[in-house]
Amino acid sequence: MSIAVCPGSFDPITLGHLDVVRRARRLFDVVVVGVARNAAKNALLLPEERVEVVRAALDDDPDLVDVRVEVVPGLLVDFCRDVGAVAVVKGLRGGADFDGEQPMALMNRHLTGLETVFLPGDQRYAHVASSLVKDIARHGGPIDDLVPPVAAEAVRAAVAHRA
Repeated sequence: MSIAVCPGSFDPITLGHLDVVRRARRLFDVVVVGVARNAAKNALLLPEERVEVVRAALDDDPDLVDVRVEVVPGLLVDFCRDVGAVAVVKGLRGGADFDGEQPMALMNRHLTGLETVFLPGDQRYAHVASSLVKDIARHGGPIDDLVPPVAAEAVRAAVAHRA
């Protein structure tokens, strides 16, 4: 049985993220979405909230109800070893994403031999980034066509709470 991990901060999960998870699910027997903490990013949602939002978004898609969602407590390679993953799956919107992801993929392989599979993102979502979604929401703009409904609701609630 082949297991892959789709890691990310998912703050919030976007339609582009869901597209990558859906395509990874076609390639691997089991997919685990690993919700990671990233100290370099200013998170809007707590890790536990992100896990709940991701689970709810996956539950709304009949092709993804069997995808597991877990918090990545430390190094991604350790998490992958613990869940028995043979690969990390990352979506790429363009060259800048590749430039950022390649060093991480090489380090993961250096540390444990874990391979990374890059999937080109769907061009419909090439402009969608979680950071932009949060920015738009903070200014009262529309985000419903960028994220699943449960994520839009969570982001708007978090923005209102912090206002």
